[in-house]
Amino acid sequence: MKAVLICVTGMPGAGKSEVAMRIAKRLNAKLLNMGDFVRSEALRRGIPIDRENLMRLANELREEMGPDAVAKLVLASIVEGSLYVIDGVRNLEEVDTFRSKTSVILIAVHASPKERFKRLLSRGREDDPKNYQEFLERDLKELKLGLGNVIAMADLIVVNQGRDIESVVEEALRMIEEVLKDVHAKSDV
Repeated sequence: MKAVLICVTGMPGAGKSEVAMRIAKRLNAKLLNMGDFVRSEALRRGIPIDRENLMRLANELREEMGPDAVAKLVLASIVEGSLYVIDGVRNLEEVDTFRSKTSVILIAVHASPKERFKRLLSRGREDDPKNYQEFLERDLKELKLGLGNVIAMADLIVVNQGRDIESVVEEALRMIEEVLKDVHAKSDV
């Protein structure tokens, strides 16, 4: 039986990592963060880990291995018949690569730009934007990578705004369970 990947995507600050982590925990699935694979590659190459270097390396990997480079790195660690939650899919080529070897459920987490900016400011990571102009520039970089296309093609969409995270996760899990029934039914044929 193929592995099943629940791929979680969304714009920065939408809450995708939090949703992915909680879904993985609730489904007893292994959580894989695509950015961790880029960080591992940076360590392997002796590149200092900061946002600029990681973005540069991710782009270099895409030039060397194609737009699905990070997905190829992730696939190398996937075990058939297992359930995974993948955090951080950024382009349709990655989704297509995953779909070529596994069963994929693509879920997008959405929040308004105003809400996402507020969250990014409050979480205080060093690489988060310091003002709205930086925020917009970061969003445009993500969209140029193809993130908007991935969100538009998602199998499921949850809105993470105006309610607590647990209700967002509950909604996502209900939708995922429905899709998983179809995935399991197809694999039984």
